[in-house]
Amino acid sequence: MSARRFGSQSLVRLLGNWQHPGSRTPLWRQLADALRMLILDGRLALHTRLPGERELAAALEVSRTTIGSALGLLREEGYLESRHGSGSRVILPDSHAVPTLSTASAALDLSTAALGAGPEIHQAYSHALTALAQHLTLTGYDQLGLPALRQAIADRYAARGLPTRADEVMVVNGAVSGFALVLRMMTGPGDRVVVDHPTYALAIAAIQGALCRPVGVSLPETGWDTDGFAATIAQTAPRLAYLMPDFHNPTGRCMDVRTRQAIADVAAQTRTALVVDETMVDLWFDAPPPPPLASFNPEATVITLGSTGKSFWGGLRLGWIRASSRTIAMLVQTRDAMDLGSPLLEQLATQWLIEHANEFLPARRNMLAERRNRCRALLREHFPDWTFHEAEGGLSYWIALPGMQATQLAARAETIGINLGTGTRFGLSGAFDRYLRMPFSLPPEELEQALLKIKPLWLALNNAGPTIRRSVV
Repeated sequence: MSARRFGSQSLVRLLGNWQHPGSRTPLWRQLADALRMLILDGRLALHTRLPGERELAAALEVSRTTIGSALGLLREEGYLESRHGSGSRVILPDSHAVPTLSTASAALDLSTAALGAGPEIHQAYSHALTALAQHLTLTGYDQLGLPALRQAIADRYAARGLPTRADEVMVVNGAVSGFALVLRMMTGPGDRVVVDHPTYALAIAAIQGALCRPVGVSLPETGWDTDGFAATIAQTAPRLAYLMPDFHNPTGRCMDVRTRQAIADVAAQTRTALVVDETMVDLWFDAPPPPPLASFNPEATVITLGSTGKSFWGGLRLGWIRASSRTIAMLVQTRDAMDLGSPLLEQLATQWLIEHANEFLPARRNMLAERRNRCRALLREHFPDWTFHEAEGGLSYWIALPGMQATQLAARAETIGINLGTGTRFGLSGAFDRYLRMPFSLPPEELEQALLKIKPLWLALNNAGPTIRRSVV
């Protein structure tokens, strides 16, 4: 397999502020920790070829000895392989030889914002197994999805203020899969796609995987910059724009009615297609979000993505696309080259969950609100210099650190088996190294255990003596 070469300046941007001059940890070890983290969280893809030692030393402004020692350690641990004249290539170690984050306890994974399955998931699959019998005489291939499920999804949109027919819905294998399908249909190599900045990490990956160029519109302290959005559309002429208005990932904010109207109007006036990700729409705390963005201007082309992953359970791996019937028909043709449909059992389980959602979603939201409140108390007690806005919904806080320290802290946390979601995952070209995304989806006692392990690392990073006391929360 040929290895894609990673440019030195691109690697410098990904590494961010990896150096901590006041640390007792040798510089080569700090660099090795930072590179290992990039490999483990997927930002340095497998088989990527790193720049040569001389080039990397010049780009990072360190000695070749530092580079050689860092790469040597990663080779020993099994994260790199080197051949004379070919440089170093990213690999993964044998899991039996070298412990990695995949073997760490899930309770200490703070990079994922998701909930485990509730008892309703078992009920849904039990019902689905019973209902499956009547479908076994058919082939099981259906690129649109079960008619009954599509109607149930359409009814949900109608109840939220967006009249929808079943032929305007297509079932796909998750929201990211749906977005990849839209990109395949609507874009080509080099096309621009406007995104919020920061935005969902896998959306960035999908855009770049389609060989498109993400163009960020910076989010202000609160809300959205509609003037900036309009200016970016006018200046860059993108093929489409990707937005997450309902409890935005990673910031947790919710787009108000006025902003939705303004965004929809800009899209209509400029004939720019909007892809709206509603993955988090069910996870509100005090009040449900406004009607879907697609309902605000009938002249705008809006493609809406939905998912079972956050509302019900990530293991379902099922989502849907809501668009005009003409767009759905075009997506079916595009899908021919990707897959032949979505699993039937999961579709039947999802139909049951949608039809019974009002029986369990309120309790799920209440549980999340309680966990959010406890997470807030823990953060304020143990990390008083971290700042964040209250989350109106969703699964996480977007935390601002006092300085550009997220990469350094995450690299240290990785060495003790804790994976942190650094802000750089949600930005373009290594941006947001001053931020962490902190999920509050874990049970409070497990979250506290993780935070207590991170606290001395943070204090050491800031040259303070670690003082840990058990929370009363």
